[in-house]
Amino acid sequence: MANIASVLKDEIRRLARKEVKGHLVKTRRVTARYRSDIATLKRVVRLQERKLAALESLQAKQPAAEAASADVAPGSRFSARSVRAQRKRLKLTAEQYAALVGVSSQTVYLWERGKVRPKASQFAALVSARSLGRREALTRLEQAGQKAAKKARSRRKKRG
Repeated sequence: MANIASVLKDEIRRLARKEVKGHLVKTRRVTARYRSDIATLKRVVRLQERKLAALESLQAKQPAAEAASADVAPGSRFSARSVRAQRKRLKLTAEQYAALVGVSSQTVYLWERGKVRPKASQFAALVSARSLGRREALTRLEQAGQKAAKKARSRRKKRG
């Protein structure tokens, strides 16, 4: 009888090991797949963190541009044709329009040709100039001219 009991125990042990081994193989495969997925996700997170850091440093470098763009109405867009049309509507030369907006006449020329786009602060000035009429634009130009003349006089007094 002892032989039959030991044979049965051995057979049960063998079958149990076989079944456990089958489960272990499946578990190892799943675990390996999970580890691979985790490693991929870690790489993605690292890449996203780098991008975020780069964007934050860019944002920190340009606080003035954001402040100027906050003055612009949402939905405002830049178009080279609109700059030229605005200047023609006001019947101003490129030099006069440049003085009104606070840039050089060369900048206005490049905007109208579509060669460059205005900076955020310049764009805010362009958007504000859209609401001006001809009389108001000429008034502002006269005021700007008077201020420039005062500055020139004060420079001459300091020199001589």
